[in-house]
Amino acid sequence: MQYLFTERAHLMCPNMNFAVAMSMKRPYDPARIQKSLEVLSLAHPFLRAVFGYEADTNSYFYRVGETSKIELIRKEEELNDLYSPAVIEAFQEVTNREWNLFEEGMLKIIVWPMKEETGVLLVFHHLLADGRGALGLAEELALVYGNQTVPDYAEEELISSVRQFPENASLFWLSRALVKMANRSWQKENHRVTYEQYLSFAGEYRKRERIRYSLKQIGEDELALLYQRCQNLGVTVNDALVAEMMKTEQTGKVIIASDLRDQLACYHAGALGNYSTAFSVEVPFRQSRADLARRIHREVETIRNDPARLYLVLQCYAELEPGLLDAAFLSAQGGFSSKAGEFIGTRFFGFASPRGHSVTNLGKAECKAIDQAYFIPPSSPAMKKTWGVLTMNGVMTICTSER
Repeated sequence: MQYLFTERAHLMCPNMNFAVAMSMKRPYDPARIQKSLEVLSLAHPFLRAVFGYEADTNSYFYRVGETSKIELIRKEEELNDLYSPAVIEAFQEVTNREWNLFEEGMLKIIVWPMKEETGVLLVFHHLLADGRGALGLAEELALVYGNQTVPDYAEEELISSVRQFPENASLFWLSRALVKMANRSWQKENHRVTYEQYLSFAGEYRKRERIRYSLKQIGEDELALLYQRCQNLGVTVNDALVAEMMKTEQTGKVIIASDLRDQLACYHAGALGNYSTAFSVEVPFRQSRADLARRIHREVETIRNDPARLYLVLQCYAELEPGLLDAAFLSAQGGFSSKAGEFIGTRFFGFASPRGHSVTNLGKAECKAIDQAYFIPPSSPAMKKTWGVLTMNGVMTICTSER
C-alpha cells in the first residue's frame, strides 16, 4: 500500500467531473477492453487508488492499492456516431451524484459497439487528472486496445508544497495577508467539514444544477483558415477562442486553464495527477476581434512570464489551511457555517454564484488508434459557461457546458 499526499486532495469542488469521448479504430471486444484496462492500471498508480484520511492533520490522500479501481460500464446498444446524444446522456448519468472516493475509483469508462469501431467515454474525477493527463490516458488506452502495446510505468509525484514552485512565484503581499487572516480566523473557529457532510451537500447541489451541453465541429478546411488568420495576426488559436468567447458572451474576463508540466520538477512523463493552473485574462472586449485577439495574446504572454500571477491559484491552495479549502464551497453556498470559509469561497473562488466564463483547450493531437475524439469540460460551481476544446486528427470540437 502506498500513500500520496497533496494539497489538492480536498473537498472544494463538486461537479468537477470531465470526460474524453473517442472512437477507437478497432471492433468492439469487451474482453479485450477489460484486459486493456488492467494493463493501464499497472502503469498508473492512481487507477488503483481510493481516498484515505489522516485525522491528526485533517488531510486527505491517495491510497494506492494493488488492483484496478476503474469501473467499466458496457452499453449493449450500438452507437451510431460519437456525436450522438447518447454520449452526453451517459456522461450525465454517471455524474449525477458525487462519487464516494473512499469506496469508488476516480475513473469510470463507458463503452459501446460502434460499427467497425468502439465508442469510449472516459469520465474522470478532477482528483485523478487534469485535462492534459486525461487526453494522454485516452490515447494510451486506444493504443493498448488497438495494438496490445504496454505503456511505460508512470511514477506519481504530486505537488506537495510551495517549495516545488519557482522562487519568484510567491503570493502578492495583499493576497498573502488575506490568506493569513483567513487561516487565523479558521483556526479560531476550530471546526472542520466531514466527508459525509460534503457528500450530502454536494449531492443536493447536483440535484439542483441544470447543465446543458452542446457540440460544435470545425473541420479541416475551416480550421486551416483559422490557423492562417491566427498566423497573420501573430496570435495563437487559444487567443482567438478566448476573443470569440468574450465577444459572444459580452464579457471582458475569461478563465484559462494552463499546463505546467514542463515547469514542475515533480512531474514524471505520463503521470496522472493535476499539474495545471488557471488564470484570468481581463481586457476591454469592445474592440474588433482581431484587436481583441492581439490584446489577449499580449496579456497571456505577460502572465505566463510572471510566476507570481501564473502560480497564484496554486499558491493559494498550498498556503490555505486544508480544512479551510474543504469548507470553501459549502460555506459560500450556505451549507456550512464558517466566516473564513465563506470569505475564501466567495472572494477567492467565486463559489457563491456561477458568473464566470472559461476556456480549457487541450490543444492539437494525432493518434493512429483513434478516429474521432472530443473533450467534455468540467462545470465548476463558479462558471456560467465553459468551452472544452480538443483538436484530434485535424478536426476541432468545442464542447460547451452551460448553466
